[in-house]
Amino acid sequence: MLLDSYKIAAHNDDLLKSHSNKLNFTLSEIANAEAIIQKLIDFQIAIPSWALGTGGTRFGRFAGGGEPRSLEEKIEDVGLLHALNNASGAISLHIPWDIPQNYNEIKALAAQHNLKFDAVNSNTFQDQADSKYSYRYGSLQNVNKAIRKQAVDHNIEVIKHGIELGSDSLTVWLADGSNFPGQLNFRNAYENTLESLQEIYEALPADWKLFLEYKSAEPNFYSTTVADWGQSYSYVQKLGDKAKTLVDLGHHLPNANIEQIVSLLLMENKLGGFHFNDSKYGDDDLTAGALKPYQLFLIFNELVEGMDTRGMNHAKDLGWMIDASHNIKDPLEDLLQSVEAIMIAYAQALSVDRKALVQAQAENDVVRAQEILQNAFRTDVRALVAEARLRSGAALRPVELYRQLNVRKELIGERGLKTMATGL
Repeated sequence: MLLDSYKIAAHNDDLLKSHSNKLNFTLSEIANAEAIIQKLIDFQIAIPSWALGTGGTRFGRFAGGGEPRSLEEKIEDVGLLHALNNASGAISLHIPWDIPQNYNEIKALAAQHNLKFDAVNSNTFQDQADSKYSYRYGSLQNVNKAIRKQAVDHNIEVIKHGIELGSDSLTVWLADGSNFPGQLNFRNAYENTLESLQEIYEALPADWKLFLEYKSAEPNFYSTTVADWGQSYSYVQKLGDKAKTLVDLGHHLPNANIEQIVSLLLMENKLGGFHFNDSKYGDDDLTAGALKPYQLFLIFNELVEGMDTRGMNHAKDLGWMIDASHNIKDPLEDLLQSVEAIMIAYAQALSVDRKALVQAQAENDVVRAQEILQNAFRTDVRALVAEARLRSGAALRPVELYRQLNVRKELIGERGLKTMATGL
């Protein structure tokens, strides 16, 4: 579904006076507002192909209708999101759910929607119909060398698909682990996994990165083979410069200090990127910023400080992607909300009086440091985020326009009520 630019323009015209009033006030409050707006324009957050449909739990799945039935329709949906917010300019594919039949046609369709291909994602947490072996007891860690080889070969196949599409990174998430004490030899599992990852790493093109995700629990509950940032860091340190740790905000034990993890990984040049979501209990995969907006801001505060210290390009040097599961929301509305929350947190972090904060830290002025951070967090930067969209030809209020245009109704009319966007 292509969104006509005149509909966005008409939507913006109706809101322009109100937006201008809010923007003028915000400009008077934030000294570096123009620089922030430009950084917001440049910043892009990839949309994963699997997040375009309804998720579910182990108890059930309640489809919302109109989900994309093919890779082509997934690209169209991300293109629609990008037209609405001009901040979702990339799609991350999951193999084998999204294997292109014709690379040139798929790339042409993505270009039509001003999209590029972000990291490609492998799948060894699920048995495929044509697989000779099962991953029931793990993939890259498996005690069976033939099963490990099958998993390695799959990842290399994913790299080949990514090369054809113009991607430059591979994301590896392992469901490997154990459910019961004694089931697994931890050291052997680590060594098997490292050996497998080394084979995959050797297949990477020179300009590619390998992102190794971690997760504290699930689907295995006694142990996971890449359980936390330290274990991921241990692997990627041994693999080489092209290997980085990927942080998923929902993949931590309760109350983990994610902002400190981010700071240290940046310091060690081993932070690869993010999967944004929110959680209360575990890997809930809720809308980014829905539960813990202050934590999201604090994470971005460390990101901005760390990237600036290293002279990094905010928009290009790390991987930014959403990873959410939409169980009761319209997936496209949820993704629009997540992108908005991420952009707000980023803008707030950019508005921090960095010079004053450094001075407060040097003087051990704890109260002043807290005041500086909370002042930035409590400042309403939504007008800056909206202005970045306006200057890019996107909608001032993306969710509002999405609803005004009855997009979900249109998609249901085109695709039907009972469709599925993922292989789950």
